[in-house]
Formats: sequence, C-alpha cells, structure tokens
Amino acid sequence: MNADGGPRTPHGLVIGKCYPPHAGHEVLVRAAAAASERVTVLVLAHDVETLPLELRVAWLAETVADLPHVTVHGADDPHPVDFDDPAIWDLHVAEFRRAIAEVTDVPVTAVFSSEDYGDELARRFGAVHVAVDPDRSQAPISGTRVRADPAGSWHLLPPPVQAGLARRVVVIGAESTGTTTVADGLSAALQARGGPFAATRWVPEYGRERTAAKLAELRAEARATGRPKPTMAELDWPTSEFVHIARTQNALEDEAARAGGPVLVCDTDAFATGIWHERYRGEPSAEVDALARPHPLYLVTHHDGVPFVQDGLRDGEHVRAWMTDRFLDALATTGRTHVVLRGSADERVAAALEAVERDLATAWSFADPLTAPTPDP
Repeated sequence: MNADGGPRTPHGLVIGKCYPPHAGHEVLVRAAAAASERVTVLVLAHDVETLPLELRVAWLAETVADLPHVTVHGADDPHPVDFDDPAIWDLHVAEFRRAIAEVTDVPVTAVFSSEDYGDELARRFGAVHVAVDPDRSQAPISGTRVRADPAGSWHLLPPPVQAGLARRVVVIGAESTGTTTVADGLSAALQARGGPFAATRWVPEYGRERTAAKLAELRAEARATGRPKPTMAELDWPTSEFVHIARTQNALEDEAARAGGPVLVCDTDAFATGIWHERYRGEPSAEVDALARPHPLYLVTHHDGVPFVQDGLRDGEHVRAWMTDRFLDALATTGRTHVVLRGSADERVAAALEAVERDLATAWSFADPLTAPTPDP
C-alpha cells in the first residue's frame, strides 16, 4: 500500500539529469518508492555535460541504497530539448524505453516528477502522473542552483555527493615538519568561516596510529619474554602493511567527506603512503601506488626551520631533506598541484589557507546542460 493507504502502483518511473543529485531528487525517488512496487530511476546524460554519468548514478544509488525495490540506471540522452516538438519527444521517449528495457520488462504505470513535462511523459507511457513537491517546498533546491554554488547548497546535497564534491586538501611532509599542526590549524581556520565550512573536518594520519600499535605489540611481546625494550628500528614494514595503511587512509577519508564541509583536510593520503614505502623498503610499490588518488591540492611542510622533535615514534631525522625532495619530485612528476609551506607555524597555516582560497575560487566547474529554447514573445 502507498502512503495514502491505497494499492501501490506496479512500476514507477523517475527521470532526471541528477547533475548532480541533490535533496530534491531524493525526495522524488523516496516518494515514488513509497507508492510503487518497483521503481526505475533513469539518470540521463548528454555529452555536453561535464560530470560523468557513472558518478551521478553511483551517488544517487548510494543515497537510496536502503530501498531495495529501486533501481538507479544511467542512460545517454543525446537529443535536443524542446517540450513543444512532438518529434523530439519521440526521440527522447525511445531512449527512455530502451534504457528501461535494460532493467525490466514491467510496463511503467506511474511517472513521478516535479516538472511541468510530467503530464506529457506519463501520457506517452500510458501511465498516471504523480506530481511530487512541484513548488520545491520540501527541498528548496535545483540542479542549476547547485551547479552555480555547490558550497552554498551543501546542506541540501546527500552525503555521497558531498563526498564526491568535497575539495580534499592533503598536507604531507617529512617527519616532525608540522603536518598535523598545519592540518589542525587549517581546519580550524575554515571552520571559523561559518556556514557550510563550519563542518570542516580533518583526517588524521592512520600510518602513525598503526606505527604506535605495532610498537606496542612488539614491546608487549618483549616484556612477556624478558627481552630488552624494542625500538622503532626493530619494526618490520612489509609491503602488505603499506597497502593496509593506504586502504585504511582512503576509507577514513571517504567517511569524513560524507559528514564534513566543502573542504576536507587530510593529514597525508595514499599517494604519500607510496613515498613512505620507498623510504622504508627502498623502492616503490605498484600495489600501493595504485591506491593513490589525484587530489586537487597538496600542501608540503618543508623541513627547513623546523627542529626535529623525538616523540617516540620517529626515526627519520637523517632523511628529512631526502623525504622533502622526494615528495616534491613525485608531486611534480605526477602533475599534482602543490604549495610548499615555510616559516613559522602561523605563517604556514596562513599560507595553507590562502592556497585553499585560491583552489575554491575555481573548485567546481559544470558545463551548462541543454535546455529548452525560449519561446518567441
């Protein structure tokens, strides 16, 4: 039964560009799911659009993953838009029918939409039209608004979309060069901006946590057997450890991005893990490097002017210069945008914030979708 107590329609259809998916799309899909035995959601794309179709499908599918009778399916729709031209309508509906046939052979019995074209689309499927939130009172948002100002629309984007659009800023550097200090200071500075940035989060370095755990385990074994207290130099770092660290770092990053603001600050990433593998194993690892992601901005904490502080988990004072140079070389070789931070802690945080501001100025770029022609006056 549907929300009104009546029988559920056999097959509900929802179509949209979801460029990108937002709260309005979720409201629409959930309304269709509540009133239908099964729902097909067609996410439509044209090649003039710059957000990949597979991302839109994945983000919306994750958003409604709790609805097992909803299928989110992507399809190309290469035709122009003109709601007053029956021939163009024929072209679109043919594409829709082909895409639906890839999912099910159950006839469409209801079309759910919040657009004016819903009546005609339903008529062409021999279905009823169910208007859902046409005045956008439940979700005051549109794709046009999101594309124009993603940060300003952040609170109306589902978590998977937030995770996909968040600008992931990575702080990397050799041991005892202030990466954590910068990451913490940068996230605090962004939070102070308020609005969507108040939710800014930063992801700690899992490798450090793993190092502490490995050392504690080794020392516990030594105590149990009466051996001398082990040092950092006695830890074994096989490639499998770095693979685990890189995968875990990615997972922590993704989790934080689903609950944060438009910028996610990361104290290292899987790319940096690959460099640490070189430092400890003497060579790169294709398996570790394959886990690296091309984040939009890297902040490198230079070792110059920063005294080495031994906190019990560090052993690389002698290779700090090599690590700095290796990070910079790898960043340049792979074409990753980066800024080198020098000076005092406050100066480094200020430079980091300035770099983030520059990135945000051009962070999101969406090509305009095709629209219906404006009628002559």
